[in-house]
Parts: sequence; C-alpha cells; structure tokens
Amino acid sequence: MQPPLNAPLARHHSVFFMIMRRLRAPLILLIVIVSISVLGLTLTPGVDDEGRTHYLSFFHAFYFISYTATTIGFGEIPYAFSDQQRLWVLFCIYMSVIGWAYTLGTVFALLADRSLQQAIAMQRFVRNVRRLGEPFYLVCGYGETGRLICQALDRQGLRAVVIEKDESKVGEIDLHSYAADVPAIAADASNPETLQYAGLTHPSCIGIIALTNDDSANLAISIAARLLAPRLPTLARAETRDTAANMASFGTRHIINPFEKFGDTLALALHTPAAWKLLGWLTGLPGTTFERHRDPPRGHWILCGHGRFGRLMVDAMDAESVPVTIIDRRPPEDISHRWVQGDGTGAAALEEAGIREAVGIVAGTSSDVDNLSIAVTARELNRKLFVIVRQNHYTNRALFQAYSSDITVVPSEIIAHECLAILSTPLLTPFLDQIRQMDEEWCAWLLERMTRRLGWDVPEVWSERINLSRAPALYRRLMRGETITLDRLLRSHANRHEFLACEVLFLDRDDDDHLMVPLGSTPVRPGDELLLVGRPGARASFGLNIANEHALNYLLTGEDLPGGWFWEKLSRKRQARSTRQLP
Repeated sequence: MQPPLNAPLARHHSVFFMIMRRLRAPLILLIVIVSISVLGLTLTPGVDDEGRTHYLSFFHAFYFISYTATTIGFGEIPYAFSDQQRLWVLFCIYMSVIGWAYTLGTVFALLADRSLQQAIAMQRFVRNVRRLGEPFYLVCGYGETGRLICQALDRQGLRAVVIEKDESKVGEIDLHSYAADVPAIAADASNPETLQYAGLTHPSCIGIIALTNDDSANLAISIAARLLAPRLPTLARAETRDTAANMASFGTRHIINPFEKFGDTLALALHTPAAWKLLGWLTGLPGTTFERHRDPPRGHWILCGHGRFGRLMVDAMDAESVPVTIIDRRPPEDISHRWVQGDGTGAAALEEAGIREAVGIVAGTSSDVDNLSIAVTARELNRKLFVIVRQNHYTNRALFQAYSSDITVVPSEIIAHECLAILSTPLLTPFLDQIRQMDEEWCAWLLERMTRRLGWDVPEVWSERINLSRAPALYRRLMRGETITLDRLLRSHANRHEFLACEVLFLDRDDDDHLMVPLGSTPVRPGDELLLVGRPGARASFGLNIANEHALNYLLTGEDLPGGWFWEKLSRKRQARSTRQLP
C-alpha cells in the first residue's frame, strides 16, 4: 500500500492555511486601514498649481498611502497637499502604525509557535525522505541503541531515517559526524501516518528497526509494518515475554530481548566458553577490538536483584545446573532457590549469601550506582570472584570501564550487535545457531584458526550469492561447466600466489546442503551463498574476483586479459595471425 501521492502537497497546504488563519485578523485590519485611508484621501479637497480645487484619483491615493505606510515617503503628489489633506494623512499614518505593529507582533508570535515549527519540520522531513534514492533503514528511537545502529550503518555505507519522540535527541543527530545526512523528525513512531511519512512504504526502504524504550510503541510499530509493508524485515525490541509473544503472533521476523539474549549467552559461556568467545568476536561492533575475558567458572554463584534481568540469569544457570543464591529486598516468588533479604550493597547480605565461597556474582539491579557498589564490595570480600555487572545507562560507561568487571552487560550494545548481525548478513544467524550446537574442542579450534590469521579486531562479516547479478563472471563460467574451487577464489587479483585475508565460514545451498567452514577444495555451484569473514578491504577484493572477468581469468589461468575494446580486438588479430603462421 503506497501513501497518497498528494500527502506532502496536502501537508504543504496545511502549513500555508495555518499561517493564513493566524494572520487573518491582522491582514483584515490592514486592508480596512488602507481602504479607509485611500477613500478618505480621494474625498479630501486639495488645490492645484493654479489654485483650483483638486481631488486625488484612487490610483494616486493608493500610491501615496502605499509608500507612506512603509515610512519611505517620496513627497506629496501630484501637487502639494492642502491643510485638510495633510490632516487626513496624519490620521492615516497613526492608523497604519497601529495596524503594522499588531501585524508584526502576530507574525513574530507565529514564528515562535510550536505547532507551526513542527508542521514545517515535518514538511521538510517528508521532502527529504521522498528524495532518497538509496536503500535505507527506518530506525524508530534514537536512544543509546539507535545511535549505535546509525553509526554502524553509516560505516557500512547504508542510509538511515530516524523517528525519535525526544526533540533534544533529534538535535544531537546533527552533532554526530555522519558521512551522509540522516533525515530525522521528532514525532511518535507508533503513529502509522508518521511511519508512512518516514518512508515505511517508500520503494527504497529495506527494513524497519523498532528500538524505543516503550514495549507498547515497539508493538504498534511492528503491527503497522506487518500490515502496511509486509515484505519488509522488521527488527523489534521487546523487554517482556508477553510483548515478544504478541509481536510473534503478528509475524514479526526478528524480536530481540536484550536480557534473554544475554541469558542465552551466559548459558553458552558456562557450557562452551570457546563458542561464547567466537560469537562475541563475530558479532562485535565494527571498528572495535574484542575483549578477551576469562571463562565463567562453574560453582556457586550469587545474584543481586531478582527482576526481569535477574530471573533470566537464574534460568540460564539452572539450565547448566549451576547453584545460585538470590539477594533481593523482597523475597522472590521462586522458592526453589536459596535467597537472602537485602540489596547486596552491604557486606552483611553478601556474607550471608556465602560470598567468600562463591565463584561468581551477578550485579543485576536497575540502578547503576547499586550495581557498582555491589561489585566493589563483593570484589573486596573475594578477590578471585568472577563479576558480571549490568550497566543500565550508556552514559555511565566511564565508571564501568574504570571498575573493569569481567563482563559488563549493556542492553543497548546487545541489541545493536544482534541487529547488525541480522541486517548486514542474514546468513550469519543460521551459522551462529550451528555454532551453539558444536562442542568445545571444535569451537576452540575455529577460534584459534580465525584469530591467528585475522587478529582480535572485530572482523568484517558478509555474504555473497553466486548468481548473475552479484557474481557475473564466476556464474557464467560455472554455467559453462567449469569446476572452480573456493581455494582459487580466495586469492589476490594482484598476485595469485597470495591469499586474501578472509575465510569462508559457511556455505549454504538450495538443496539444504550446508557446510561449516568448507575446505578450500570444495567446488562452487551456481546459486551457492557464502558467509565470509575477513579484514577490511578483503570484501572488495573478493567481490572483484567473482564479478570481473579479467580478475577471475588471472586467478584461474595466470594470464592477464587485455582490457578495453581496442586491446581485445588487437589481441584477437594477433592470435589469429599466429595461428595462420603455424605449420
């Protein structure tokens, strides 16, 4: 369903008529003043050069009143005025001053009117969105997570359109050095009309990301996207299981609960530490270095704060049969675990919970100050403690970095990592699902292999499909029956004896034949989709290898094809001449 073609025009008219309605009274007053002034001036007698009685025409009277009202003054025309005319002009001058003062006051008040500013901003926003010819994502919510998403998309060369309810956050967008302009509007993203104006049904929109801190708003956005643009992938944040279930019932493709996601990650870290590190390395924010943590130990753990986050942490530990003691101000409903009443910021509650014998602690309250206090107190009582701290606000990053916990849980970063993994490379999701099912030994081998070759900086992960549009050179050769292996494609087009700084992690085929970390001798087939990981620059080189006939021919044969029409024609003539000269 497309938005009405006259939607921006209608909004333009609404702004125009809003201005005219506000200026209706002062404009009518000015018209009345000018009309009375002109009429009175034509009725007031004057004298000409010969002393005869003379009356101004309507044209001369209107001309004189017009430049007199603007305080310019070109003199009395066409003859010097009589005393009666000058007396009437004095009256007109003071009337026009009153009228203009009232009009200018109304104009200044109109310019400061909030509703008019919003209407003009919306009109400008709609115009900017309509002019977008590049693919873009619609980001609803420019909080901590939205900012991270927009920055990552900008680094990948993708455009974003932002809807944010808080005007101050919208103003911050101009302060960030984005490579491309980010159209943004301060409005309610849960309003379907606002989503349409923001480009939900725009031909260039390739996805919508609902990241507001209100589950009901994210649910409304998901429903609107499902009904108005069912083909678009929708990523929605949900902090409660009820909201997630409601979103799923409407067909939302990707639902991200940051606490549930970290709960799964913690369970994976306890079960397969190497897989946990591998996932963190692959899904980190581009341009950062993966922080290597020590493995979470198995043994007695303590949890401070049994809210939404705390309950999911308990579920993760129960799944791995890890004993846990809960510290909370109010007794939790779950009585199957040992609990201590308190907040964990004092040593007494921690001592009662067995902090000296514990191997790890989770500071998971909704207060950053309390979480830091719990972590500092617990580390003083047990120096070897493995500490997981929940950071609720990204602005407190400096405090948490100064403390140096083993793991800092930042919901905004968890959501950003997951969104980027889904948006940038959809093939990464099934690969990560397969990783979670592998054993510790295999994951440790893959992690060692990848990081030894590519380093610990977060790599670039991308996918390539072998088809005519993405890999024309390779696709044509394969359709002619040639056999080409991965080993021959992963080489430099500058020197075919050197390998590119990238690896194939996953090969997906239409016949459900999936290969994890395929061998270099694996032949490539038309329609294959490859998941690759590599250093910056490797993606462009690999793309050239499979798309450019000259580069691919060099990799396969070691010969450089002549480039351009003239050189190709000359090369064919030389080959034909040499063939005729053969005995």
